[in-house]
Amino acid sequence: MTTETLRADRDFRLYWTARTVSAAGSLTTMIAMPVLIYRLTGSASLTALTTALEALPYLVFGLLAGALTDRWNRQRVMVAADVANAAVIFSVPLLWWLGHLTVAHVLVAAFVVQSLFTFFDGANFGALPVLVGSERIGAANSAIFGVGGVLDLLMPAAVGLLLVVWSPATILAIDAVSFAVSAVLVRSIRRPLSLPRDRTGPTRARHVLADVREGVGFLLRHKGVRTTTAVGTLQSIAGAAFMSLAVVFSDRALHIGTSGWRFGLLYSAWGVGGIGAAAITPRLLQVASPAKAVTWAIPLSGLAGVLVALSPSWTVALICMVVWGVAYQVVLIASLTYRQRVTPETMLGRVNTAARMLSWGVGWTVGSLGASALARAVDVRAAMATLTCAGLLAAVLAWVSPLRSQVEA
Repeated sequence: MTTETLRADRDFRLYWTARTVSAAGSLTTMIAMPVLIYRLTGSASLTALTTALEALPYLVFGLLAGALTDRWNRQRVMVAADVANAAVIFSVPLLWWLGHLTVAHVLVAAFVVQSLFTFFDGANFGALPVLVGSERIGAANSAIFGVGGVLDLLMPAAVGLLLVVWSPATILAIDAVSFAVSAVLVRSIRRPLSLPRDRTGPTRARHVLADVREGVGFLLRHKGVRTTTAVGTLQSIAGAAFMSLAVVFSDRALHIGTSGWRFGLLYSAWGVGGIGAAAITPRLLQVASPAKAVTWAIPLSGLAGVLVALSPSWTVALICMVVWGVAYQVVLIASLTYRQRVTPETMLGRVNTAARMLSWGVGWTVGSLGASALARAVDVRAAMATLTCAGLLAAVLAWVSPLRSQVEA
């Protein structure tokens, strides 16, 4: 099925629009919150810690969230998480306007927002295949990532300009509004986002833990899911290294400051990559399985990430970022499509959150905390270059794994 067919689907349009609005707000926070911490503290280590707190909740709540969202009504979970996140994010600009904002509150807010998102993500991963059907998952993921790429291109530049005239705390109000709008749109979807469940079985905590074990067991036994998760973990370490140190890297290594059009454009380069990935991936999946697409894209992703860290100027970094963005996000889309195709519907939330706990939770946390620690010991460029080498390790792993011979899904 084509993207045009999906656009004719009312419920998918609502879902797509909700994801788009929410992604725009999240991109705003992704840039503004580290800038807020950096301006409040001047600390590279605390700035990197802000990024670590984006992924840490997956380590704490990921498996539980996956098991519960496979049992619960996915639409209700997504709406509730959006509403709660709107309130949490809005507390930051509110306290700023009142003159009572503290660094501790910002860090706690970052952790709570991502904790709620863990439940949203578990429900969302299982919702999409139910909404569009397994044969349209690849096209749906590419459509979502394509719009995400446009936002990645436009939003950072816009936020960079807004940072010239507004405080980063005030800018976070945009994300609060986006969560509220997303909640309304998801609530308006008419088709169910979960298949009927047997409600007669036990629901005590020990049985939830059994659900968790079942999901983790599937991930560990399935060679393809296991390998794409490991590849994603290593790639996330490299991506987290850049995102954790991007603000400081822009200021101290590239000498372009923490606001303005050049600062925004560097972040926007990732969006160009996202648009390219969304355009390439559907065509790539027509000639190769998602598993093979991962093996083709990950070497380029690994190399480009290291070149970004070693770039002598912001223009070279910009070019390398575009290449990295394409390859990195092809790996993401292909890996996500692969998991959604091979995982039984009743286990989608559990398997996804288990995989995300490792690839996003472990990988992003290790990369962020590693960047935070290294930034205290060496200069920011050396810290970033060291950790982005994890992407090269991901390429080696993919090429010696069963993924190269995978043709299923």
